Amino acid sequence: MLFSKAGEKLKRITKYKVWQDGNHPICLETNLFLEQKIDYIHNNPVEAEIVDEPHYYLYSSARDYMGIKGFLDVELI
Repeated sequence: MLFSKAGEKLKRITKYKVWQDGNHPICLETNLFLEQKIDYIHNNPVEAEIVDEPHYYLYSSARDYMGIKGFLDVELI
């Protein structure tokens, strides 16, 4: 119900609105900044209390960064 209600006021939405509005691209200029963003992404399942450690999440590239082969081929940065 909330997804359909969120889409009622927008002409471009026909049924449901799932994603938040807003796109704020950020240039990853330094290695430190890039590492911070990768850590942030890897920690999302931990913050959501899905897993205790980032590399425990089966679909995370954090596994590759820990030396554990993940489901996808990952090019480490």
